[in-house]
Amino acid sequence: MAVIKMNFLSQALGMQTNITICLPTYSFADAVADRREVYVPGMKYQVLWLLHGGSGDDSDYLNFSNIARYADENKIAVVMPAGYDSFYTNWHEGCDGAQYYTYITEELFHTLPILFPFSTKREDNFVAGLSMGSHGAMKIAINHPERYAAALIMSGSAIRPKNIAQGLDTVAEHSGPLPTILKRITRLQQEDFVKGTENDVNAIAVEKARSGQPLSQFFITCGGDDFALEGTKYGSDYLKELGYSVYFEEIPGYVHEWDFWDLALRKALKEWLPLRRSILYPGRESV
Repeated sequence: MAVIKMNFLSQALGMQTNITICLPTYSFADAVADRREVYVPGMKYQVLWLLHGGSGDDSDYLNFSNIARYADENKIAVVMPAGYDSFYTNWHEGCDGAQYYTYITEELFHTLPILFPFSTKREDNFVAGLSMGSHGAMKIAINHPERYAAALIMSGSAIRPKNIAQGLDTVAEHSGPLPTILKRITRLQQEDFVKGTENDVNAIAVEKARSGQPLSQFFITCGGDDFALEGTKYGSDYLKELGYSVYFEEIPGYVHEWDFWDLALRKALKEWLPLRRSILYPGRESV
């Protein structure tokens, strides 16, 4: 497994930023099997675009989960961008002005396959996130079903307008003083900011469901004792009512914690997501 820490100047963000990338490479299992043919010109990887939660950065999953091992076992590249407390949203006024939604969905999605052997086919791309990252992952998958075959949503969902007071109290109670996150949750609840944009996730989900186009499949999970359980169930039920393919699993005994997210990642990569679990070689389905 190759772990790459990439720093570059982002056009969308207007600043240097970091990305952590996992790439399956020649492994001990390959050595034991005496496998010689691993690196072949034109080979590609399926890709999991994995978004971190609030107060985190691109190193979170590498530091607190076994994502590198899971990626290697399932032969999938994992891209973990630094989204900070952005909610993966394009901010204009009252914040930092950075275009985080554009950064993830346009700049990285189109640039990284030029720099790395990533497949750009819909069936080979998946988006995932936990907590704040679940908001980003759900928003991205609903807006771009033509790009992502499936989405993994852990401990949260897209924020729904006009239901803010209880949510803010819950975040403040469980997460302590997080002024930037609370400020942005507030803004994402306001109709003048949301309506007519990619942030109007409920309305866009309805529009996409009615369009007849293929929709991303959703795998949604939350700990049974997590404060985000109600919102996670809401997102799952809402998408099911619209006709989306949704698998929901509540796992008892877990809260908003890395033990749960590591378990969810392992389940998703081994059982849930429609992965090939093989490197994609030219002229062959897999090896």
